[in-house]
Amino acid sequence: MNLPIYMDNHSTTRVDPGVVEEMIPYFTVHFGNAASRNHSFGWDADKAVEVGRERLAKIIHADPKEIIFTSGATESNNLALKGVAEMYAEKGDHIITQVTEHRSVLDTAKRLEKSGIRVTYLPVDREGLVDPEEVRKAITDRTILISIMLVNNEIGVIQPVEEIGKIAKERGVLFHCDATQGVGKVKVDVQAMGIDLLSFTAHKLYGPKGIGALYVRRKNPRVRLAPMMDGGGHERGMRSGTLNVPGIVGFGKACEIAMEVMDEEAARLLRLRERLRSGLMGALEEVYLNGHPAKRMPGNLNLSFAYVEGESMLMGLREVALSSGSACTSATLEPSYVLQALGIGIELAHSSVRFGLGRFNTEKEVDYVIGRVIETVNRLREMSPLYEMVKAGVDLKQVKWRKD
Repeated sequence: MNLPIYMDNHSTTRVDPGVVEEMIPYFTVHFGNAASRNHSFGWDADKAVEVGRERLAKIIHADPKEIIFTSGATESNNLALKGVAEMYAEKGDHIITQVTEHRSVLDTAKRLEKSGIRVTYLPVDREGLVDPEEVRKAITDRTILISIMLVNNEIGVIQPVEEIGKIAKERGVLFHCDATQGVGKVKVDVQAMGIDLLSFTAHKLYGPKGIGALYVRRKNPRVRLAPMMDGGGHERGMRSGTLNVPGIVGFGKACEIAMEVMDEEAARLLRLRERLRSGLMGALEEVYLNGHPAKRMPGNLNLSFAYVEGESMLMGLREVALSSGSACTSATLEPSYVLQALGIGIELAHSSVRFGLGRFNTEKEVDYVIGRVIETVNRLREMSPLYEMVKAGVDLKQVKWRKD
């Protein structure tokens, strides 16, 4: 076992060696522009792009012609929401999403509100799930798009996407799904799920950074998007710009590998996650699981350690790469908006840590992390006057704190 240990696989993943191997020739030998149609270098590049497109389509059960390449899922989300809002402006001006979406959806929705689009932000329950019936109730005759993510990037919760897709189809509303954290880890079928637009990216499934895709349905219904970038008319006119051929090759290979190992990998990651969860919750008191206990991605574990600040814990675990439930914004640390949406208090939200297990994590690493987390939590709690008061039997809710 080598240090440091990487357990932040929801942030990004190590590129699979098989992906790297397949990409290398497209930097040095097959380096042509896929839009160059008058020589072999361009033909080779174009062929590689189409193979990549086929591999991406296969993992989500789509037609290769429905895959639009972007720079990543953030651009895909922007293109989906803004592209629909502009193209369908005469039909309606209302979009439905939910409060725990990724910032690239929420911030795009906020931007659209400034241009006159009305947005409904649906709540989630204590376990992080949106109620499909609340989606149904929110639809009006002016609704043009529903955007609900497949897997939450912080708490790993899997939303009832198929139920929402059926509702969207019944009401004739387009359905966009940010599946960034899900593709390659859980099964995705845009047909069965009733998805019209789907965002995903390579670097979350052991592919390279800087390449993403947007699935855009071509029939039943045919989805049209206003482009966000103008230029040479690449990607059916929806996303102009010279294609990242090595990235597309790597993205395609990453999808191919994911399809081969998905079931086995999910089972292995679930075992590792439960080993980690039981090891920590069995040895430490007042540790709380955030998100649904079963309806979650196999490699995700989000825990709150009461009376311990997540950032302090990460500082004490410098040899382990994790993520806390606080986001650095300017000069302050704000608790996660996702955890607050679940009704979790600010103090407990500040104490949360996300463990993101992935393809290259081992049982030995999990056991090492269990030991180091237990050691760090106990040390930090010994330094906490609040924890000392609780251990002495003081009910902190009844304490009247003096304001100076």
